[in-house]
Amino acid sequence: MFNSASNQTANVLTSGDFTSADEPLRLFGAWFEEAKRAEPQDANAMTLATVDADGMPNARMVLLKGFDEQGFVFYTNLDSPKGRELGQTPKAALVFHWKSLSRQVRLRGTVERVDDAEADSYFGTRPRLAQIGAWASKQSAPLESRMAFEKAIALQMARFAVGSISRPPNWSGFRIIPLAMEFWQDRPYRLHDRLQFQRTTQDASWQRTRLFP
Repeated sequence: MFNSASNQTANVLTSGDFTSADEPLRLFGAWFEEAKRAEPQDANAMTLATVDADGMPNARMVLLKGFDEQGFVFYTNLDSPKGRELGQTPKAALVFHWKSLSRQVRLRGTVERVDDAEADSYFGTRPRLAQIGAWASKQSAPLESRMAFEKAIALQMARFAVGSISRPPNWSGFRIIPLAMEFWQDRPYRLHDRLQFQRTTQDASWQRTRLFP
């Protein structure tokens, strides 16, 4: 599902003054392609920030599993804190930090669940043991011991000894639909470049603003 920019576009957007870019998703695609070549591990790692029922913020690292014009997708146990929080307040923020490139991308927007067909399709691409783990783990719930978890894994491995493994009903994906995106590039002496894009709705045009560092 990852979209990749053309080599020509990537060259334009990753060299010289990126603040001339007029569309954030194409710029993100170019930066992401470069990050996948430069980062030693998990270029798709991102901080996901949500809020709980009391308005207390919560942040954790998750993995981007796809992005396109519709938004940025990750998967999780729906009974986890992030799953419950996004169900209650369908708004979120993401941060990508590519240290090897001295770059950062921030975005904020609304959130929606992916449909069952999309979740099923992605779940089918996961390694078999990862599929087993999705059934065995009560994500973020108290765990008596590592042995208890390994027992739960063994039980699910016996249950799914043959055949394909279906997606658990409480495991799915969320799509963050960005309404604001900011691109940050390190410069010497803290004289960084920052470019912000904003829109009022998913279908509205992006407005570009260059920011002081």
